[in-house]
Amino acid sequence: MNEREGVIKYRLKHQADDAAITTDISQINAWRNVLFRLELIGQSPEKYHGLGYGNISQRLQQDRQAFLISGTQTGHLPLLTTRHFAIVEKALPKQNALFSRGPSRPSSEALTHASIYLHAPKAQAVIHVHCPQIWRQTQALQIPHTAADVPYGSLEMAEAVEELFASGKLASLPIFSMLGHEDGIVAFGDSLSTAALTLLTQFANALAIEQASQAG
Repeated sequence: MNEREGVIKYRLKHQADDAAITTDISQINAWRNVLFRLELIGQSPEKYHGLGYGNISQRLQQDRQAFLISGTQTGHLPLLTTRHFAIVEKALPKQNALFSRGPSRPSSEALTHASIYLHAPKAQAVIHVHCPQIWRQTQALQIPHTAADVPYGSLEMAEAVEELFASGKLASLPIFSMLGHEDGIVAFGDSLSTAALTLLTQFANALAIEQASQAG
């Protein structure tokens, strides 16, 4: 958990293309702004070595692997433009490789997003945030989680996500904690709003637990 945030660990073949993003980004940008206002996505000198954290993605076609994802180190921006996104066109999680294009390079957690889209065909959106409250209350909330020795953005993380899907733990609760990635939480769903509401519900549940503990 002492690793630096925002470091891309997978093998990336990226084609710079300023005109690549033609998808309407209004919804993904709006939900990202909500998460930014809640400080679940952002950047702060006091957190994570001062580097940006959190990212959001959306599948581009229902039955394809390609997805739109916020670019690396955009956490400090309240609102993004098309130049702050990338398209991941192909992912090979077991080979630790991504192929992308766009004006920005994809987020350091793009391999985890790719693994989710691969194993959850109905998933249309993935949100990765940093939420200390959910992360601390993982056990109390009975949230699925990856082990503390699994680093973020790695082949090991992609394999751990695959294991969570194989276990069936994500079928009823499509959110998990990354215990080896400080405060790292990932939610997914069949739409941006579904993924976000799953995340926000668990955020409220975690706050309720902590507030009750403080009151007691």
